[in-house]
Amino acid sequence: LPCSLPLSTPPPRFLMATVHQSNGHGEAAAANGRSNGHAAANGKSNGHGEAAAANGKSNGHAAAAAADWNFAGGKDGILATTGAKNSIRAIRYKISASVEESGPRPVLPLAHGDPSVFPAFRTAVEAEDAVAAALRTGQFSCYAAGVGLPAARSAVAEHLSQGVPYKLSADDIFLTAGGTQAIEVIIPVLAQTAGANILLPRPGYPNYEARAAFNKLEVRHFDLIPEKGWEIDVDSLESIADKNTTAMLIINPNNPCGSVYSYEHLAKVAEVARKLGILVIADEVYGKLVLGNAPFIPMGVFGHIAPVLSIGSLSKSWIVPGWRLGWVAVYDPTKILEETKISTSITNYLNVSTDPATFVQAALPQILENTKEDFFKRIIGLLRESSEICYREIKENKYITCPHKPEGSMFVMVKLNLHLLEEIHDDIDFCCKLAKEESVILCPGRNAYGHLKNNYME
Repeated sequence: LPCSLPLSTPPPRFLMATVHQSNGHGEAAAANGRSNGHAAANGKSNGHGEAAAANGKSNGHAAAAAADWNFAGGKDGILATTGAKNSIRAIRYKISASVEESGPRPVLPLAHGDPSVFPAFRTAVEAEDAVAAALRTGQFSCYAAGVGLPAARSAVAEHLSQGVPYKLSADDIFLTAGGTQAIEVIIPVLAQTAGANILLPRPGYPNYEARAAFNKLEVRHFDLIPEKGWEIDVDSLESIADKNTTAMLIINPNNPCGSVYSYEHLAKVAEVARKLGILVIADEVYGKLVLGNAPFIPMGVFGHIAPVLSIGSLSKSWIVPGWRLGWVAVYDPTKILEETKISTSITNYLNVSTDPATFVQAALPQILENTKEDFFKRIIGLLRESSEICYREIKENKYITCPHKPEGSMFVMVKLNLHLLEEIHDDIDFCCKLAKEESVILCPGRNAYGHLKNNYME
């Protein structure tokens, strides 16, 4: 991301001293005097001075220049210098700030996958009842095990086993605080190997790139091909991988492109991963939100070819991102990840990390078992209607182009035809002006590409 919100910092305090005495905790120091408080100029201090004594004595802790602090090197670190550029939230906040308070209409937020603010997308009553019931028992206000409650892990294992030719066990499931924490767990585990790198799709979901940067894990990109329904450029994978490549990421259904991959395409990906000796991270949080005719195929179907770490959550399919419950599922019937201690590393990481709310974990078995298919059909119907409207209207607009009709997730990727627009510099400029003039918030495509490429927007 090229831009971020400016951080507001208080101005430095400049102290002016006069001749007096203080026994308190004054901000200004006594000049040629004494203080038992917090500063001294040409005097003595037994306290914790903000300004150092000039030509005097101090028994306290006078403040030093920034460079004198041992932690000062952090100002040149990845979080301080480029952290905001790797954040999808930062760019969204920038664009949202362009909205005029007296705009022409209520704000239409289309820049992130959270329709829960709209009444039509309220979650299933069975899910709400399960959480309320778990909370009212009074038994789940406690800490849970780092990897999650056993009953909840078993329920997820049973739920996911329905889509693959073998059964998962509770030991194959690690509960996380949403899909975001699942990413935060997996990336550091892979970064343990010195010089390791990971293959990420372009366009893709920016949180992976951000986490890799924070953990000093090298990123190498492979392209998704818009003319082929945003399929992975499988033929390029071998050319960008080497002996230090540990994993590749596949997002299916795809965020931000809206594609759903076929069995044949996923099988090719698995075969290449096996040839390269890498595991596959499968981000499948939109697995239930398939809008077209192509069925969702879990990457775990190919776990016997290459080991798979699948990321899932309640957030998108149940429209409850604020409940913060996700999981990492290990599809590894040949036990490669057990032998290489990837599973052990995930357990150890979670033991020193935060946990999803215990009462939401406790509700999970009932949520998975009792939510009726009618709920998912209703949500999919709403998303399908929206996607068809978008695609139809975009086709009639010469200023933007949609290379592929969305088949899943909540997103569509479109191309901005800049050469037809006046006084629009790039995708971010377009989105800011759209927010200001029409109160519509879109997400610039460079956030998914990691740089400006063909002015795509999400």
